[in-house]
Amino acid sequence: MSSFYLVSLGCAKNLVDSEIMLGLLQESGWELTEDPTAADVLIVNTCGFIQPAVEEAIEVILEMVHYKEDDPEKHLVVTGCLVQRYLAELSRDLQEVDLFVGTEGVGDIANLLQNLVDGKQTERYYCPDSFLMNASLPRTLSTPFFRSSVKITEGCNNRCTYCMIPSIRGNLRSRDIADIILELQHLEAGGVKEISLIAQDLTAYGNDLDDQSNLITLLSHIVKETGFPWLRLMYLYPSGVTDELFGLMESEARILPYMDIPFQHVSDSILKKMHRRYGYNDLCNLIDKIRDLVPDIALRTTMMVGFPGETEDDVRQLESFLKQYRIDHVGVFSYTNEEGARSEFFEAQCPEEDKQERMQRILTLQARISKEILQKYIGQTVPVLVEGISSETDLLLEGRTVYQAPDIDGCVYINDGNANPGDIVQVRITEAQIYDLVGGIV
Repeated sequence: MSSFYLVSLGCAKNLVDSEIMLGLLQESGWELTEDPTAADVLIVNTCGFIQPAVEEAIEVILEMVHYKEDDPEKHLVVTGCLVQRYLAELSRDLQEVDLFVGTEGVGDIANLLQNLVDGKQTERYYCPDSFLMNASLPRTLSTPFFRSSVKITEGCNNRCTYCMIPSIRGNLRSRDIADIILELQHLEAGGVKEISLIAQDLTAYGNDLDDQSNLITLLSHIVKETGFPWLRLMYLYPSGVTDELFGLMESEARILPYMDIPFQHVSDSILKKMHRRYGYNDLCNLIDKIRDLVPDIALRTTMMVGFPGETEDDVRQLESFLKQYRIDHVGVFSYTNEEGARSEFFEAQCPEEDKQERMQRILTLQARISKEILQKYIGQTVPVLVEGISSETDLLLEGRTVYQAPDIDGCVYINDGNANPGDIVQVRITEAQIYDLVGGIV
């Protein structure tokens, strides 16, 4: 039996691809090993979205090269976004890699690896035109058994000027509702309790299908045909969030009061240069409406600083916006020029030191806001999904409220009571830190 070692980099959407590869390989008789020195094939599923992700991927690939140098019989396979974006450069500069597989080659990974070890793989790269996962594909979860992400679309049509996703992943392709429901029912039967629906833009779901296929219709089918206690919505485009969605969230408690809506900025001039289809007033009105119609909600967003043409006034407007609207969770990152993106050629590029200074300012401001927001939970008893023993100390359990998404937000440290991973328990909050809460099971 051949064995493989897999490193998955990047976002939750990329992790789903890795889990499909895991499932396909294991179904074909391959054995997964956690020891790279024991593997016949080393696989790196890469992210190539932004420059820091590219650098991380190259670093991991070179680490795998060392294992191959120690054992020349090993095969090294690189898959994912980095391959799709930089195939020519990678195949030229990384001669140690035996096979490059693009993002659309996920479904063929078992045959590709078998041909590789049998000496029948004559091409060093495999980048087919299009791939859209479906429920018939085997998938081995790498997340804890009680939570999972479900990818409902592939690709994107938004064409933001800084983003390479459309050129890497292609245009929007939505899965059929029936197919998504089938996958969800399989996950539910396996014990999953929390589902995060993911896409480049959830609100675009179904735009490429018929008039009856949209996010509201999909969610209506999910709440009727599955019994997940927690349904979380990730990556909603601001102008695509509708009153219908608010109404559904208000009427269906299993759709969690949590929305991840990447704003990217609040300055009208910067948003226009980014080719985002909304402005400052639209964002203000959106937040007011969300909090009016779904009062008990946690909002997450991301902000980009240092975009070409950004001025000190733009940054001050962003600071003022965050102080006024007090978003629960804010991810902040500095702009980097991405080869091939339109913004690479924009005038008035910001110096790197300005980008870093602005990012630290926003992060410091948001840390203070987050700490203040979390104070409201002290004394409350809230449902918490238990993740298991804390990563900080084995004297504590660790979990998350409905207001905290896995891997990106804070957590709840449970200092009193016993529970098993996957349990949803009531926790009385006794302490609030900058991003985390502390409490005991009631």
